[in-house]
Amino acid sequence: MTSRFTELVVDCHDPEGLATFWCQVLDFEVIDRNENMVEIGSWTPTVEEVRAQQMPPTLVFVRVPESRTVKNRLHLDVSPVHGSTEEEVTRLLGIGAARVDTQEPDRSWVVMSDPEGNEFCVLRTLAPSA
Repeated sequence: MTSRFTELVVDCHDPEGLATFWCQVLDFEVIDRNENMVEIGSWTPTVEEVRAQQMPPTLVFVRVPESRTVKNRLHLDVSPVHGSTEEEVTRLLGIGAARVDTQEPDRSWVVMSDPEGNEFCVLRTLAPSA
């Protein structure tokens, strides 16, 4: 007997706003929504596909009344696939992310936050070198 990792749920004030932000970050699409929840993903899951093999999880943004109060215990890491890490950081700043810390010379990632303050890291680029 096993389970599958199918969704990562993010509590937030504005599910539509965060879904829009993360769709732009990850090139995902909205696959389900109601007034208090928006689910995004790179595919539309079916029970049969999930049973057959591990598939990429979706992100679900759920409206909650309380605000984030402490550092995330879990965060997403993203890796650019078309440009440099710094180019991706610049793009993400343009769509509403914030830089959380200053880049240290020996660190290969950049800590950022989404529009509601949830931290995530931009890792090394996966783009082919020129």
